[in-house]
Amino acid sequence: MHKHVRRLAAFALFALPVAAPHAFAVSKEMVQLQTQVQQLQDMLQHLQTSNDERMGVLVNLVQQNTDNVNKMMASVNALQTTLKTENDQRGSGNTQLSSQIQSLNDSIDELKTRIANLSTQVQAIQSQLQNVNGLPAQPGGTAPAGGPPPSQGPGAGGQAAAPAPAVPAAPPVDQLYQSAIRDYNSAKYAIAASEFGDVIHYYPQDNLAGNAQFYLGEIAYTQGKYPQAIKNYNAVLEQYSGNPKAPSAELRKGLSLIELGQKDAGVRELRTLVQRYPQTPEAQEGRSKLNGMGVRIYAAKPSAYPPTSP
Repeated sequence: MHKHVRRLAAFALFALPVAAPHAFAVSKEMVQLQTQVQQLQDMLQHLQTSNDERMGVLVNLVQQNTDNVNKMMASVNALQTTLKTENDQRGSGNTQLSSQIQSLNDSIDELKTRIANLSTQVQAIQSQLQNVNGLPAQPGGTAPAGGPPPSQGPGAGGQAAAPAPAVPAAPPVDQLYQSAIRDYNSAKYAIAASEFGDVIHYYPQDNLAGNAQFYLGEIAYTQGKYPQAIKNYNAVLEQYSGNPKAPSAELRKGLSLIELGQKDAGVRELRTLVQRYPQTPEAQEGRSKLNGMGVRIYAAKPSAYPPTSP
């Protein structure tokens, strides 16, 4: 019995030095792992704080830009109102000055269009920043609502589904329009016509779409394609009647009709131009054209009395 006890004691003394170092090693690894986890948590907290600060700065900058755009729009509206008041007070006494004021009004309308487009872009950026800043973390790494769908796994038959073809986005309307104007001024009419067509196709409700339609008419007029030019001018007058290019479209339509030998129709268009836009440079040019043709600017009113028989 004593012999058996001594064997057990000897075995315990032999096993104790082996188990102790193993337990010590496991404890040391746990401490290192906990330290690393704490360091990762500190880094994530720092990144979150930095991201919040940067997002706050971006939102503040966008808000400042929005305020500046609104102030610019108010100033432009006030300037246009002042010009309109002066033009109305002067009446038709000074045709040259009235024409200059009308040209300024046209330029202001285009400037207002660009400012409105800039305001829309700023608001879109602000909305995106707010969405990004306010999105909650999605468990399991799923995409947030409204974001891109998660990648599809293999489809039927073990083959991966083919990705949808990417649809190229159209450039901003101002960029597209200005590029078309540069090509038009460089006499690159084919390229300019394509770009003006893109403006109308992608931004049909934008004010610059009316300008693009007018320049399509100008390209056709320059190339002597008068029926096609008239078609584009009619589109400006019918679909964009309030566009600043409407007087020019009316003038060019009248001149195109005259070039086609349709004198009476051309004279009617020029008379309509003078009556509808009397203070514009286009109306002045229309008057000069009618005078050069020996035609009265205003049509003679029919007599209330029947012609007497000889």
